[in-house]
Parts: sequence; C-alpha cells; structure tokens
Amino acid sequence: MLSRFIPALEWAPRYDRAHLSGDLNAGLTVGVMLIPQGLAYALIAGLPPIYGLYAALVPIVIYAFLGTSGQLAVGPVAMVSLLVATGVSALAPQGTDEYITLAILLAFMVGVIQLALGLLRFGFITDFLSHPVLSGFTSAAALIIGLNQLKNLTGIPIPRSNSVFEILYEAGASFSTIHIPTLAIGMGGILVIVGLRKWSRRIPGGLIAVVLGTAVTAMLALDNSGVAIVGDVPAGLPAASISFLNLGAVADLLPIALAISLVGFMESIAVAKAFAAKHRATIEPSQELTALGMANLVGAIFQSYPTTGGFSRTAVNHQAGSVTPLASLISAAIVGLTLLFLTPLFTYLPKALLAAIVMVAVLGLLDIKEMRFLWNSNRTDLALLLITFMATLVLGIEPGILIGVSMSMLSFVYQASRPHMARLGRMPGQETYRNVDRFPEVETVDGIAIFRVDASLFFGNVEHIKDGLSALLIKEPDTQVLILDLYPVNRADSTAIHALMDIHQRLSDRGIALLLSGVKGPVRDAFERSGFTKRIGQGAFFMRIHDACHEAQRRMNTYLVGEIDSPG
Repeated sequence: MLSRFIPALEWAPRYDRAHLSGDLNAGLTVGVMLIPQGLAYALIAGLPPIYGLYAALVPIVIYAFLGTSGQLAVGPVAMVSLLVATGVSALAPQGTDEYITLAILLAFMVGVIQLALGLLRFGFITDFLSHPVLSGFTSAAALIIGLNQLKNLTGIPIPRSNSVFEILYEAGASFSTIHIPTLAIGMGGILVIVGLRKWSRRIPGGLIAVVLGTAVTAMLALDNSGVAIVGDVPAGLPAASISFLNLGAVADLLPIALAISLVGFMESIAVAKAFAAKHRATIEPSQELTALGMANLVGAIFQSYPTTGGFSRTAVNHQAGSVTPLASLISAAIVGLTLLFLTPLFTYLPKALLAAIVMVAVLGLLDIKEMRFLWNSNRTDLALLLITFMATLVLGIEPGILIGVSMSMLSFVYQASRPHMARLGRMPGQETYRNVDRFPEVETVDGIAIFRVDASLFFGNVEHIKDGLSALLIKEPDTQVLILDLYPVNRADSTAIHALMDIHQRLSDRGIALLLSGVKGPVRDAFERSGFTKRIGQGAFFMRIHDACHEAQRRMNTYLVGEIDSPG
C-alpha cells in the first residue's frame, strides 16, 4: 500500500542489474547536460546562475522516489523559468535578495498547490486544458524567452519584457550598439550545439560549447573587452532554510503560483506519457502531481526555484537508455559533485553562451508541426491555438494563460452542449443500424423514427437534443413510434431526466409511442430512482434497436414478413 505513494518502494527492491548500464549512461549524460542548462535557465528566471544548479539537485532526488516515470527528467525548464520572471519581477527588482527570496517562496507555494491537488486525486485536471491551447501558449512563450536573450546574445542593453513587439522595437532602435565579440561567442555557441546535436544527440553539445567558450574567454581576457561573464559562483551544496516564508507575499504570488502549478504539470505529464508509451509503462497523473509537489516543496527548502519535467532532457534520458528513476539519482549526483568541486570553473563563462543554450532549447518549443496538423484536421482547434498564441504575444504571459484556459473551457462547454445526433436506418440483410446521412443504402420503415444521441445527457445539452427531435418530427410528421438509441449515453442528470419526461409527455399527447434502446445500467438506475421508468413502462426498454423495431411494428399492427425478421 505504501508503494502507491512511494513508487521507489516498488522498483528499487526489484531492481534488475541488466538495467544498470542504461541507467548509468543516461544519468551521466543528463547530469552533464543539466549543468549548462541549469545555469542558463536561472538567467531566464532572473536569478543568479547558481540557483539553476540548486534547482537541478534536490527536486530531482525527490521525484526519483515519488514519481511514476522512469524517464522523466525533472529540473529547471525554460517555460517555468519565464513564468517565475514574469510573476516575481512585478514585486521586486531582479537579482536582489528580495527577488531571490520571492522566487524560492514561489517554489514552495507551487509545491503546496501541486501536493494538495495530488493528494485530492485531481490528476484529471489535465483533461480541461486542450493541447492546441497549450501548444499556442508554449509557442508564444518560446518566442518571448528567445527574444529576451537577445541582450545577452548581442550585448545590446534591451530591457526585459513580455511583449515581443517591445523587445523587437528596442533591439531595432539599438542595433548599432551590437557588441561584436559577444555576438561572435553567442553565434559560435549556437553553431557548436546545433552541429553536435545533428551529429549525435548523445553528445553534450551545450557542455562542450561552455567549455570551449569559457576557455577562450579566460585566455583572451574577453571580459576586459566588454564580454559579460557569470563571475564568481559560490561553491557547496545548498543549505536547508525556511527563511523565505513570508505570509505577506503569498497573496501577491498566488496567481502566478497557480499558473506555474498548472502549466508545469501539463508540460510534465505530457512528456511523461509520451515516453511511457514507448516503454509500455503507465503514468498515474495524481501521483505525478504529488511527486512534483513534493519536489518543489522540499526543493524550496534547499533554495530551489520552481521546477517540472522537461522535454529535451527527458528525450536525451530516453535515448541514452534510462529504464528506472536511478538514472535521475545519478544525474543529481553529477550536479552535486559540480557544486562541491567545479563551480570555480564557471567564473569566465560568457552569458552569451548561456543565451545560445536557451535559444537552441526553446526553438523546439515552436510547434509549427501542430499548426499544420490542425489546419488539415480541425480548424476550430487551430483557432484556439492561434488565439492563445496571439494573446500571449500581445498581452503577455499571464493574460495569455488566462485567455487560453478560458477559451479551452468555453470550447469544451460549447462542444458538450452540441452533441452529435443521428437518424438511423437498418443495413440491408443485417440487424445493425447506421446513420442515414452516411449510409444511403440503409432501409427505413414508414412511421418509425430511430434517433441516436452520441453523448451523455446533462443540463447543458438537453435543449439542443429536444430541438433535434422536434426537427426530426417536423421532417417526418407521420411518425407513430420514436425509438431513442441511448447506448452512447453513460449518465443522465436530473435536468436531462425532466427533459425526457417532457419529451415523453409531448409525444404521448400527439399519439406517438416512445421506446428506448441500449440504456446502460447507471442510466437505467437513474431512470428507476426518478420514476421515469414507471411512467414510460418497463415494456419500453430494449437491449437492441432491432428488438425495439419489432415492438414498434407490433404496436403499429403493420408487421411485414421479410421486411424485419421476427426476433428469435
């Protein structure tokens, strides 16, 4: 039972040594990749680079014990880093002690929210944020993240902004002030990372670019020529502390904490499920919420800012052979050793190289493929994607999320209120019934109308269903028996049952009999408790449409031998 809440108790005692080589290789590869990425993503969050390594240590360890994915690589990611900068920079200047404290408090709040949702088994919330909305938001955020790194890539003093147009305007206005050595280092870093990635994704291109760029900067003293460097990076593991707790700031941070909790979980669960499918494994969403919540909560105590599962590192983890969360523990060990012994090596690391790492990473977040897919498959979803994309670009991160979620919910409600309905007919020589609009060969019987509703019945769609029935009866005024096929219906609320009673009464007033086909157990129970079954009569219920058709013809006294074979 305890293994349900601590999955490590399930896999660790049964660990197969045959997996060790793959886990070891993946752990070392991702650990090496985490170091430059952590430093780079901390800059996006407006924090000193060392906090990126703090975020790549304790949260990974916690998730390894509590998570349900053997491949998910938890740690700092570009999207969440941008959200941190968006929310915290409105309350304190970047780089100040107050800013750092608020960023850590934000991680603690995200952890509390995610943990509470996980314990309450709220993993299903992922169903209410559509993929097109998430894709539109992610693509817009990728542009914002990338363009905010122009100042580090070019040396142009561009103010941080969540407006793409403002960034481009400032960049254009100050184009003549580009610092050539800084630009050369940044572009060189991009070429090295992209080139090595095309050769082999297992090669840590970011780390190689960092080593080469740092060596060149130190040997040529480029920092004296205006190249911005990281500077002194404190050594040692992060100390445990709760000094960040500040109840006065909780209310101000709550909106962005909710946004990070949702967006971070959505990104993580999408990645985890994608790679679980490759390993024929299962992911438990509520336990993932619990694991991410604990990772953020405990991580905050050890000076981490908000983290989640990232796509690029998870892909590398998978490709390098990860089978179990042991790979994540090995990655954390690499980061820990770096914090203890290697931080002095990052003193001359150019910020332009960190900007190059970020730009290459976020390039993969621009989901052009999804836009093409939706253009061909679903224009409504494409509209949702584009609305969220433009709202995020024009209005900023927080309004973009709010508009995206609102549009997603409105789309869900609209589609639920407009279920598909069909007039059915019998396939020649068979006992199956199909949509007359899609199968022109089907046979119908005068006086009998068969109507199917392809959704559960609830207060939001009953009026639409009643309108559909009215249109059918107007089109077929000679109807004597109406058969409702309710096999697709999984539940019916009280409003829907009242509507069915009303439909039955109106049909009865017009001399039309109502028969029901394929009613499932839970729906039949609801009908029984409400008294609807008693009103319509047990004889009006049939397991199959075919049997209901026989009863309809019996009532019409027009049973035609050969047209519909007698049941049994």
